[in-house]
Amino acid sequence: MDGTVAPTRPALLRTGVWLLHMLLPVLGLWLLLARPFLDVRWEHHESHFWLVVAVAVLNVVLGLRMSEAARRRNDLRLYLVSLAFLSSAGFLLLHAVATPGVLVGGRTAGFVVASQVGLLLAAGFAVASSVEFSPASSAAVMNRQWLLRGGLVLVMVAWAAVSLAGLPPLDRPLSEDAASLWLDTLAAVGVALYLLAALGYLRLYRRRPAVMLLSVITAFTLLGETMVAVALARNWRLSWWEWHLLMAFAFGFVAYSAYVQYRREGGATALFRGIYLDETVRQVQAEYRAALEAFVTALRQRAAADADAGAAPAPVAAPLGRRFDLTEGQTEVLEQAAQAVGHEREQNQRLGALVAIGHEARVILDDRELLRRAVAIVGGALGADTLRVGLLRDGRLEFPGELGGPGPDLPEHQQAAERTLRTLQPGELPGQDGGAVLLLPLSVKGHAAGLLEVRRPQGAFHERDRRLLESLASQLSIAVENARLYRELDGLFRQYMSPDVATALLADPSQAALGGTTAEVTVLFADLRGFTPFSERAAPGQVVALLNRYYGAAVPRVLAEGGTVVQFVGDAIMALFNAPVAQPDHALRAARAALGLQEAVEAVAGGDPDLPRFRVGVNTGPALVGNIGSAEIRNFTAIGDTVNLAARLETSAPVGRVVVGAATWELIKDVADGTPLGGLDLKGKAEPVEAYELHRLRG
Repeated sequence: MDGTVAPTRPALLRTGVWLLHMLLPVLGLWLLLARPFLDVRWEHHESHFWLVVAVAVLNVVLGLRMSEAARRRNDLRLYLVSLAFLSSAGFLLLHAVATPGVLVGGRTAGFVVASQVGLLLAAGFAVASSVEFSPASSAAVMNRQWLLRGGLVLVMVAWAAVSLAGLPPLDRPLSEDAASLWLDTLAAVGVALYLLAALGYLRLYRRRPAVMLLSVITAFTLLGETMVAVALARNWRLSWWEWHLLMAFAFGFVAYSAYVQYRREGGATALFRGIYLDETVRQVQAEYRAALEAFVTALRQRAAADADAGAAPAPVAAPLGRRFDLTEGQTEVLEQAAQAVGHEREQNQRLGALVAIGHEARVILDDRELLRRAVAIVGGALGADTLRVGLLRDGRLEFPGELGGPGPDLPEHQQAAERTLRTLQPGELPGQDGGAVLLLPLSVKGHAAGLLEVRRPQGAFHERDRRLLESLASQLSIAVENARLYRELDGLFRQYMSPDVATALLADPSQAALGGTTAEVTVLFADLRGFTPFSERAAPGQVVALLNRYYGAAVPRVLAEGGTVVQFVGDAIMALFNAPVAQPDHALRAARAALGLQEAVEAVAGGDPDLPRFRVGVNTGPALVGNIGSAEIRNFTAIGDTVNLAARLETSAPVGRVVVGAATWELIKDVADGTPLGGLDLKGKAEPVEAYELHRLRG
């Protein structure tokens, strides 16, 4: 693969149109030569002189501009192209100097062959320029560029001196046969060279399309046609004038392309970039990367300066403009881009703060704590602006120190704040030292809940800032409403269900639907042995008080291990692990909860032998987990053989002890100390069930 792309249909059409334009001069020349009556004679020496001088001067200017760019970039290809233009322009100017009756007395050989000699020299430079020189070769030649330029100037000066002084061999006109031989020979060699150069540039154009490359290909093609016209044309006839116009079009096309490129780029820095050697192109790309890195560095420095409230933003584009030769317009656009990037960065920081506040708006019981976090988050994103939040308490707006500082210290600020709360419309009023104060209401269900106050030390708030801060106020309003709602729901739900179940329902209410899924769980059953005799001899109030004391000690131990208490059945507790929240170590958690439960209840019983104690059974396996019940009343629980076996293990446990099933023991045996109980005959089980009494957990 050579990296070229197959031409598309529009590209082929454009190529066909270009070839047609290149053939038109040849067809015109053929028509003039085939129909001599069309090839009219017009001999006007002064017009010829000034036309040729104008074209030559245009070409000299273009060549010098290329030469200067080539020397600055140390690019050999562009330098050889500039020599091609300068040599053709120089000898064209010598052709003008030899115009009979203007500066010299009569027609000389210099008048006939000067332009053809210059075109041949230009063809040699053109072919040389189409070669892809290595960096070392390019540098070696460019270090001696004065030899090429000096040699070309020396040849042209010598030709001019001989022509103006009337010295041989340019002192008299050539015979018709001699002139034809010279012109035909020079044309044959020159056309071949221009064809090679055009093909070389065409390969380069396919690999690296550029306007200037196409203009050079066109110019070389027209110059080759010019040599054919010089050889075949009749002096002072239309066919003879045609080659003058072809040279004018060749040079003019390149000049026009350079002008278009200049308008497009806005400067002359990259005017001839399309012609450069590959190594030069890589250097230019490296400079652009350096410019981008310098731009990013300057933006970071500006960001650091912006972080200092007393520092003025440093100009970003001016140093880059001087370093990379940017025009004034380009520098201004770059500076505006830097400012836009700065504003974008600020907006991104503020939007990031909004997202962070959204993350904070979780199950937080205290709206004041939520707002404290919000102030800390947003305060860092507002730059020089300062923020504080007030909440309505008993109809009064309070700005506690934890939320940003004391309340408004000016009467007009207090009045504006009251008006904002009354109308629920933002308000803006002047601050001190030319600054501004923006007041934004916080509302819950259409009622005022608080106030967001933002102070800007200098200048007013832009519309984009107002919109962003209004979004912030809306986000804070939602956060306050959610915090208060969660607090109410939390207080309500958690009195009747496990915290994990309550949280899961708040996050996804659809989980309250009837039904369930099969999952591996560890089930803990705890039952008070001796509770019935105790309740018979104790007063009802004493029974309830004891249960509450026991449950008050046992339940926190279950919850601390992430267990979900799904049932209180008289004096029994059922808890699940690994549901509704996934817990890879659910068996170990359940074992710790069981031992902790026994320890906590023993502490409550205080060693009294007359008080009942818990027996605990733990089992692991699959169960159907979900909501069981009716549309009116339902309960989150687990059902299945795993649950039944846990209940049977509990009935076989000694008082104050924990018995675990074989599946649970396999999951915890590496860290557990226990005693095998052998096969237990349990109710509802046809075969004995392996079980273990759990004594302690290590680590």
